[in-house]
Amino acid sequence: LSLLAARLASRPARGAMTYGLGRAEILSAQANGVTLLVLGLIVLDEAIVRLTGPPKVDGGAVLGVAVAGMLVNLVAARVLAAGAGQRSLNVEGSYRHILTDLYGFFLTAVAGAVILATGFNRADAIASLLVAALMLHASYGLLKASGRVFMEAAPAGLDPETIGQALAAGEGVV
Repeated sequence: LSLLAARLASRPARGAMTYGLGRAEILSAQANGVTLLVLGLIVLDEAIVRLTGPPKVDGGAVLGVAVAGMLVNLVAARVLAAGAGQRSLNVEGSYRHILTDLYGFFLTAVAGAVILATGFNRADAIASLLVAALMLHASYGLLKASGRVFMEAAPAGLDPETIGQALAAGEGVV
């Protein structure tokens, strides 16, 4: 979705799209935020169920899948981090999503190792609670940032009144 949005946003303005399709990237970032929100709530619900009635968990399988997931997400994060400082909210959304996955796989690996070492099956549910918190935090940031763009708010960190006063104080400005 992020790649498609970036491709659409790079098209020049024409026809009815007099400003181009730049907002496609904001829509993609918002979709990423909604996806993280929904998945975070699902993971939270499942973690609570697993805390109250922990199933038998194969620590070795958990650890193996987690390590594979970490490797894939490390590669993806490195690719997305290459344009840091000049990336769009769309790419930032993808990057946050990948980092959330990476942290989630790390926590899952820790849970798998704990289960293997101690047999404490609730480690899986505890890791899931932490992953859900990460997902919900990332979701909030993406939804807030994309919402600010849609609501045409001033960029974060800029005070329109201060800028207006500075411009009005210039010589020859009425």
